[in-house]
Amino acid sequence: MHIYIVIFITLVAAGLASIAQIFFKQGLKSELKTLREVVAVVKERNIVIGIIVYFSSLAIYLYALKSAPLSIVYPTFGSVFIFTALLSMWLLGERIGKRRVAGIVLVFLGVALVSITI
Repeated sequence: MHIYIVIFITLVAAGLASIAQIFFKQGLKSELKTLREVVAVVKERNIVIGIIVYFSSLAIYLYALKSAPLSIVYPTFGSVFIFTALLSMWLLGERIGKRRVAGIVLVFLGVALVSITI
């Protein structure tokens, strides 16, 4: 399989993992102090959807990993940090300060550097 297709597949997996994190965050309505609360939250609709999306991401990631070197796939999956920050800003209304923007830019440059040095 062409390496750029594998990179695209890995980015899809990272995007899905980020979406799963949004569902997890939305599903957590209270603190989890007891085992009963932990068990109850696993039954929450958004948590269940998050688990399904997360496992879909894992399946796609494993397919990409089977098709290319770990040294390319795993750093590319690091784009999950970019996607999660942007989605949390857009969907959850979280603020992204200057330092976080600098971190996102650095992660992007790292992913791009790994991708273009193939």
